[in-house]
Amino acid sequence: MTLDPGASRPRPSLTPPEFASALAQPRVAAPAAITPPSSAPAPVQIPTAAASHRGRGASVWIIGILVLVLIVLVAYFLTALGPAASLIGMVLAVVPLVGVLFAVRIVDRWEPEPRGLLILAIAWGAIAAVGIALGVDLLLSMVFGPATGSREVLQTVVQAPVVEEFAKGLGVFLIFATARRAFDGPIDGIVYGALVGAGFAFTENIQYFAVSFIEGGATETTTTFFLRGILSPFAHVMFTSVTGFALGLAARRGLSTGQAIGPGLLGLAGAIALHAFWNGSAMFGDFFFLYLTLQVPLFIGFILGVVALRREESRLTRRRLGEYASAGWFTPQEVDMLATSAGRKAALAWARTLRGDRTALMKTFITDATALAATRQRAITGRDPQAAAEERDLLAKTAATRTAMFAP
Repeated sequence: MTLDPGASRPRPSLTPPEFASALAQPRVAAPAAITPPSSAPAPVQIPTAAASHRGRGASVWIIGILVLVLIVLVAYFLTALGPAASLIGMVLAVVPLVGVLFAVRIVDRWEPEPRGLLILAIAWGAIAAVGIALGVDLLLSMVFGPATGSREVLQTVVQAPVVEEFAKGLGVFLIFATARRAFDGPIDGIVYGALVGAGFAFTENIQYFAVSFIEGGATETTTTFFLRGILSPFAHVMFTSVTGFALGLAARRGLSTGQAIGPGLLGLAGAIALHAFWNGSAMFGDFFFLYLTLQVPLFIGFILGVVALRREESRLTRRRLGEYASAGWFTPQEVDMLATSAGRKAALAWARTLRGDRTALMKTFITDATALAATRQRAITGRDPQAAAEERDLLAKTAATRTAMFAP
């Protein structure tokens, strides 16, 4: 049997023409042959390979550092701002954070990243990156005194972009270095960078909203919330995504951690430039005019870039799953279903019509098949020595899920 929610569609080609793209991953190793299934897919015992989980999670020492910095930050907010103002700031900061997380979830829907790494990215931005930025501010204040006049301008346009983007970019780089098997390409880098930026903006907003409440009450707090929570919730997200995009390209090209430092620094330079431009437009020019004429088009271009990258992922998924279909693991109809958003929606709608509503099984099938395509891509580029073991596990899981889908 075959999972075919749209059998009337034309049979797709399993050998589409090569597509030229600067984002396509070059082959640096010969792809291993795919062993055809011995028979029609049947229920199998899912093997548990502990090695398949290595390189896909956060290191314990990073979590320990975050816990220590969090304690210091909580003490700082309670002491400097007070419990009431801090609580008001946190409640207001949750609003833009939820909107950003929803948007990032849409971007990450094609091949979801491990949940633990997503939480780590948010935590790094909200805790470690903020701690680094505050620490540098405190150190410079102790050395040079309070920022006033030209030094305040320098702090806003130079210091803040450099220090904050370095602190946030460091988090993305640590994920790249410690969880390489979950960092497959530009989309992954954008997702991790966006979440680090979202976490940073959340904590920074707590401070801004709390200070506004202390100094100007509800009126000033409302103005600050409109500027930061409504007009610019994606500012930090977009800045740090540039660093993530550069590291994602490094991952797609199979670069090692050391080799990725160069591309990462180029991405960091782009993030700093965007951040400095944003802060400068608010300080020197007509913010609302520049917002409408420059920042909005820039954000639209960012969205279009993400859409283009998603299409690239779709083509890559079709190519890799087509190779498994040629070996007998999938049907052409399944490849068409798995490699397009429309096909996935149709498949989920079809699964709901099965006895007992088997949508959950279909979601599992889609997720595992997409992960299988990414695993084979890592094997082809020779950057994942554990890809063969993970491939066996995913083939077994997709076979078992297909069987369960058609169980009486």
